[in-house]
Amino acid sequence: MVVPVLFRHRARQEGYDKYRRDFAKLIRQIASPKWSFDDAQFDRSAGAFDNPDHVAVVIDNYRWRLGLVKGEPQYDDLEKCLAMAPVISAPTITLEGDANGAPHLDPVSYRGKFSDKYAHRTIDGGIGHNLPQEAPQAFAQAIIDADGL
Repeated sequence: MVVPVLFRHRARQEGYDKYRRDFAKLIRQIASPKWSFDDAQFDRSAGAFDNPDHVAVVIDNYRWRLGLVKGEPQYDDLEKCLAMAPVISAPTITLEGDANGAPHLDPVSYRGKFSDKYAHRTIDGGIGHNLPQEAPQAFAQAIIDADGL
């Protein structure tokens, strides 16, 4: 995977800092390869990358997720609870785009995480990782349908 390797070395971090918008576009294209977005759309969201803390926050987050640094101690109890992966006891519909290029589990593995009524939907049509923007109708319908499960 591209991201974890990037954040293990200082020179790569400096490269990320210098090319953060280019990297964001690359990740967006990998995660949602068929999502058509123009430069104006990208620029509206890319302002977040100009935050002076952006690189430090992103790097720390990935290092924490990889277990390379400790988290915030005040959240240790919550982390322990989440690590136990409690079963979700609410009607649920999980969604996956058929062109999701982001690393993710096989949707079959999700079923055991839910004790109530459950359905999974794979959204066809070249839909990637960002379902609310790439398939807003299907996303909204799943929310409505979950209420009726």
